[in-house]
Amino acid sequence: MAHFLGRRALHSGIALIGLILAVFFLVRLTGDPTALYLPIDASLQTRIEFAKKHGFDRPATEQFLVFLKDVSEGDLGYSLRKQRPAMELVLEAYPTTLALAGVAMTLSIALAVIVGAFAAYRPGGIFDRISSMASLAGASAPDFWVAITGILVFAVTLRWLPTSGTGGLPYWILPIIVLMLRPFGLMVQVVRASMLGALSSAYVKTARAKGVGETTVIFVHALRNACLSVVTVAGDLTVGLINGAVIVETVFGWPGVGKLMIDSVIQRDFPTVQATIMVTATAIFLMNILIDLLYVALDPRIRHQ
Repeated sequence: MAHFLGRRALHSGIALIGLILAVFFLVRLTGDPTALYLPIDASLQTRIEFAKKHGFDRPATEQFLVFLKDVSEGDLGYSLRKQRPAMELVLEAYPTTLALAGVAMTLSIALAVIVGAFAAYRPGGIFDRISSMASLAGASAPDFWVAITGILVFAVTLRWLPTSGTGGLPYWILPIIVLMLRPFGLMVQVVRASMLGALSSAYVKTARAKGVGETTVIFVHALRNACLSVVTVAGDLTVGLINGAVIVETVFGWPGVGKLMIDSVIQRDFPTVQATIMVTATAIFLMNILIDLLYVALDPRIRHQ
């Protein structure tokens, strides 16, 4: 197990360095921050002092080496917009994003397991056909289109829900529904396919022959083995959900890390963009390792190997 964790940590570290390298240089292609943070009529001397203060007067490769040195010391720089530590801004925004993504993913998994299990119990039935159509529609619908349509229908036309911002329960409904649709649709299909295979297996037939109740057969014998593929897909979808939150947070004005990153890119706040990418990538790598450990815990065969 220690060897496995060390190998995964090494691979994740190499990927993280490559990602930081790409983001560091690509974000600088958006333009010179001086044009945004100084008045149009600012003197040349003022512009030179601004660039020198933030290190923009150095070659890009030298800036990157200085950045790596600062990161090794736990310093991700200061936000050009708010003149605060970039890491502080990211950590303030992350709980909002994690709360939104966590609620959406929890509801998606719970509903997908229930719907997929019942759909597989009577394949070809009316519930199976309706759930398959609904799940395929949810998995195929683009997040931004669903978000804008939801605002148009439920916020603008019917005035049932607010258009944007945070607050009580009404502010959470539309963002959660939009984030839920794709993972729910995909996991219903995965649960259904896994359950169909599990229900036709020998151990389920043996359990039925012994007189075990159908509820126990479905939710204990079959669902436990079907959950192996669900865990893998749910892990990938959770990572995608954090990335998809960028679109949802921007559309709904949700003050999370996705909106922070988009605003920072538009305003050329390089330190905040870099801090956001680093924290997000690290969280994703740790999540992937956790998913692997959970998979090992669920499948004894992998544990022995």
